[in-house]
Amino acid sequence: MTDNKIHEAYAGLMRGVQQLDFSGPNVPSDLVLIGQDAFPLAMNARGQVLMAASFYNDGRMVVLGHESYLTAFPALMVNALAWLAGSPCPSTTVVVHQGCSGLADALSGSSLRPQVGGFCKDNGVYVTDAYSLGPEVKELVAFLKVTKGGLLIAGQAWSWAAQNPGRNTLCDFPANKVSSVAGIYFSDHRGEQGAITVPPQIPSSWLSVPIGKDFKDDLEFLLQGVSEFEIHGGAIPSEVLVHGPLAFPIAATPDGRAFLAGAYYGQGRVIVVTHEGYMGREEMAPFWINAIRWLDEGRNGPVGILPQLDFATPVLSRSGLPCQKTGFRSDLSVYVGTCYSGDNAKNIQDFVAEGGGLLIGGHAWYWAQTHPGQNPMTEYSGNQILNKMGLSLLGNTLEASRIKAPVPGQNATEAYHFRHLLHRFAGHVTNGNALTSNEEGRLKKLGCDCSNYLKMRAYDSASYTSVMTMLTEVLMESGMPQVGQASPVNNPKDHLLLSVGPEVYKACQNPDALLPYLFKDLTFKPIWPNHRVLISCTSTGAEQWLSTGLYLSPGMKTHISLPQEIIGCGWQIQVGCQTDNIGGSGELKRAPVVHERFPIDAGMMQVCNLWGGLLYLIAPPNTQVEGLEVVFQQVVPAPYYKSGVTTPEQWEVLRNAPSPWAELEFENIIITLHSDAVRGLDRPDLVAAIWDDIMRGIADLAAIPAKFPRKERYVVDVQISHGYMHAGYPVMMQSDVAASLVDPVTIRSSGIWGPIHELGHNQQRAAWEFPYHTTECTCNLWSVYVHEEVLGVKRDQAHPNMSLANRKCRAKEYAKGGRNLASWDMWVALETYMQLLDKFTWDAFKKVFAAYHTMENVPNDNKSKMNLYAETFSNTVNQNLSSFFKAWGWPIEPATEEKLSNLPMWSDHPMAQYK
Repeated sequence: MTDNKIHEAYAGLMRGVQQLDFSGPNVPSDLVLIGQDAFPLAMNARGQVLMAASFYNDGRMVVLGHESYLTAFPALMVNALAWLAGSPCPSTTVVVHQGCSGLADALSGSSLRPQVGGFCKDNGVYVTDAYSLGPEVKELVAFLKVTKGGLLIAGQAWSWAAQNPGRNTLCDFPANKVSSVAGIYFSDHRGEQGAITVPPQIPSSWLSVPIGKDFKDDLEFLLQGVSEFEIHGGAIPSEVLVHGPLAFPIAATPDGRAFLAGAYYGQGRVIVVTHEGYMGREEMAPFWINAIRWLDEGRNGPVGILPQLDFATPVLSRSGLPCQKTGFRSDLSVYVGTCYSGDNAKNIQDFVAEGGGLLIGGHAWYWAQTHPGQNPMTEYSGNQILNKMGLSLLGNTLEASRIKAPVPGQNATEAYHFRHLLHRFAGHVTNGNALTSNEEGRLKKLGCDCSNYLKMRAYDSASYTSVMTMLTEVLMESGMPQVGQASPVNNPKDHLLLSVGPEVYKACQNPDALLPYLFKDLTFKPIWPNHRVLISCTSTGAEQWLSTGLYLSPGMKTHISLPQEIIGCGWQIQVGCQTDNIGGSGELKRAPVVHERFPIDAGMMQVCNLWGGLLYLIAPPNTQVEGLEVVFQQVVPAPYYKSGVTTPEQWEVLRNAPSPWAELEFENIIITLHSDAVRGLDRPDLVAAIWDDIMRGIADLAAIPAKFPRKERYVVDVQISHGYMHAGYPVMMQSDVAASLVDPVTIRSSGIWGPIHELGHNQQRAAWEFPYHTTECTCNLWSVYVHEEVLGVKRDQAHPNMSLANRKCRAKEYAKGGRNLASWDMWVALETYMQLLDKFTWDAFKKVFAAYHTMENVPNDNKSKMNLYAETFSNTVNQNLSSFFKAWGWPIEPATEEKLSNLPMWSDHPMAQYK
C-alpha cells in the first residue's frame, strides 16, 4: 500500500464532481468509519459522513447513506463503478440487484451498461441495496477478498433501527455484515441534509461524530458480576490508547489510563489486556468468562489458546466454550494470543474483520525500553495488529492499584475517551464551547495521547489524517503559547498545545506553512554554509554526545553529509541540549520536550527541530572513530570554546556568535549554557583551568584515571524535570547557576557546592550505596573533598550544614533518638563518613573505593552491603570498626564481627560518648 492510495482513490471517485445536493425527502444514515482503509467521500456541515469508500485486501467498496443516491448523482456513479472495476473503462461485468434497477436504467446508455441480476462471484462489480443481503454474506466477503471484486451498497439504517428496538445496528443491520469488513458501518443516526461542495482533498471536520456508539450494552455484558480490577504483583501493565470510533475502555485509572479495552472491528470483536499475566488471574475469572462469551457472540465455537498462555485455560474454560491449545487458526471462533509476534498480523486482522473474536494480551513498556530511538506505535508487533482496530499499546507503565469497574452508560464527560475529548477540545478552541472541570483536568493526558497517536504516521488512513487536520486547524486558530521565563504557562489548554504543537509540526505534510502560526516572530539567524566538522570518539559502556559548536534556529532545516563508517551503526544526530521532559510540571517555562534525535541511516540526511537547538552527534557505546568528516549544509555558529583547540583570537569572534546557546568544552567536562553568560567572558582558559582541577579531584577521590572515559556534561536550563539540580548525563541545573559556573574567582574563594554534589551523584556505585539512606549523602563526599583538597575552601565555609556545631548536634540527636536507621540519611548519614574521615583521612576512602572496583559478587540488599562496607573499611585501615558502625545503628552481624576480631578495636570513636 502506498501512502497515496486512498488520496488517489478519492481523486478518481470525485473527478468532475463539484457539488452534491442531499436536499429532499430522502434522509440518509450517518456512516461510521474505522480502520485505516475507509475514507469519506461526502461529509456534511455537521461532519457526518453520507458517502464513503474503502479497500478490503485487493477488493474495493463504495457505500451510500441512502439508496436514492444511486440515481441522484449519475456522474459520481460512473466514477464509482469505474473505480470499483479497477479501470477507467471497465470491461468487466457490472451487475445490479433488482432493488437497485434504477441505476441500471440511469446508466443504460453509458459504456458501463449495468445489468440487472443476482450476485455471482464471477461479477466484476456488484451493486445492491442495504436491505437485501442475505445468505450470500460470506460469498460477498470472499468476492472482495479473493476475487478482488468491487461492491456498491446503498441504503440507510435509521428506519431499520426504529423497527428493531434493542437490536445492535452495528452488528445486525444486514448491510453491516458486509460493509463493516471494509471498515464502514451504517449507523442509526440520521444524516443532516443539504448541499455540500466537494473539496479537492478527502473531507474532514472536527465536528465529526467522535464515537460510533455508547457501548452501554457491551459493558453491561462484560461487567456482569465485576465490581473492580486490581493491578498488582509482578505483572506490570502498559497503558492502552483507545482511539478508534468503535473502541472503548473497560478498566481505566481515575485519570483515564486504560489497561483493559475492547473494540468492534468489522464483523468481529477484540479485547486487549496490557499484560498477558492477568488472563489467568482467578480474581478476574468472572470478567474473562464474560469476555470470551462476548467475543464468541453466541456461536459456541472453539476457543484457541496460544500454548504460551496455557496457564489461562482453567479460567477461560469456565466460559463453557471448548478451549484448545493451539496457534492461530482461521477456523476458530475466538483466538487468545499475545502482542509479542507480528507473524500473523494480517491474518488476525482479517479473522476479526470477518467475524472472529480476539483476546490479546501483552505490554509494550519493555519493548520501548529495549528499543531506544524506535517508534512503538509503528514498530512494536502488537500495534501492528491493534492500530487498525483503534487500540494501541503505549510504552509507559501503570502503577499497582484497585480500579473500579465503570458504570455502563455513564456520561461521556465522566469517562475518558480520546476521540470524544479531542472533539470537545476542538470545539472549545474553535467555537469557544466550555469544557467541564473534569475535561480540563484531562487535557494534559489528551496532549500525551495526541502526541502518541500522531506517531502512527498513518498518512494513508482517513481517520489519522482527519485527526491531523483537526489538530492543525486548532493550532492555526489558537496559535502556540509563547512560553518563557517571563511568560510561564500554567493552564491545561496551553499545556496541551505545547505538547501537541511539535508533534503536529513533525507529522504534517507541509510543516513550513504551519511555522508562522507556531512562532509569532520567527527570524532565522546568519548561517555558515557547508561547514565541516571532524569527529573523533572512543566510547566505552555508555553513549557519548559529541559537540559540533553548531546550532539550528527553530524550524530550520539542514542537510548533513555523513561518513560511511557511522551509517547504520547506532549513531544518531541530536538537535537540542535540553533532554529533560518537564511534561509532569504544573507550570511550564518551556515546552515539555524540546530536543529531537535522528538515527543515522543514510549518507545524506535532513534534520530539523521545531524548537531549534545545538547540534550533536551521538556515539553509541563501545565505538572508536578518528578524524571522520561530517558536512553540514547550513548551520548557525554557536559560542563554542574547546580547550587546546580554540585560540584567543577565535574566541574573540565566537563568543558573539548568534546562537542563543553556548558550550565550553574542557578536559573532562562540557558546560552548556545560555550565550549571554559567556558574551563577556574574556579568559575561558582560566575557567578551563579551574574545572580541570575540579575534575581531577573528582577522579582522584573515586580512584579512577584522571582522564574520564566520557566527559561529564552540565546543561543550564530555564526549567528542569526535578529539583534545583539533578545528576545524570547531562547534569541539569536551573538558569541562575550559569554565572557561578564560569566565575573562577568566586569558585576558588567561596566554592560551588551544588554542582559538585551532582558530580558526586554520578560517582556513586550500587556496591557501596545503601538507598535510600545514602542517596543524598555519599555524593557530598566529593563536595567536601573538592572544596578542601582542590579549592582550599574549608567545609564549614562551603556549606553551613558542615559546621562543627551542626555536625555534633546531628550526631547527638541521632543517638538520643535511639540510633534508628529510619532517620539515618542525608546530613545525619554524612556525619558517619565525616567521623571516619577525621580519623583515617581521605587516603582511606580512596583505597576503599579502589577495592570496590575489582570486587565481585557484591550482594544487593542493604544489610549485606553494610556489613561488606564495614569489613572493607576495617581491613583498609587495619582496625576493627564494628563497634563504630553498630553505634550508628548499622546491622552488623556476628559473622562480620568474627571476621574482624583479629584487628585492634576502635573503641574511642566519637559515638562512644553517647550512652
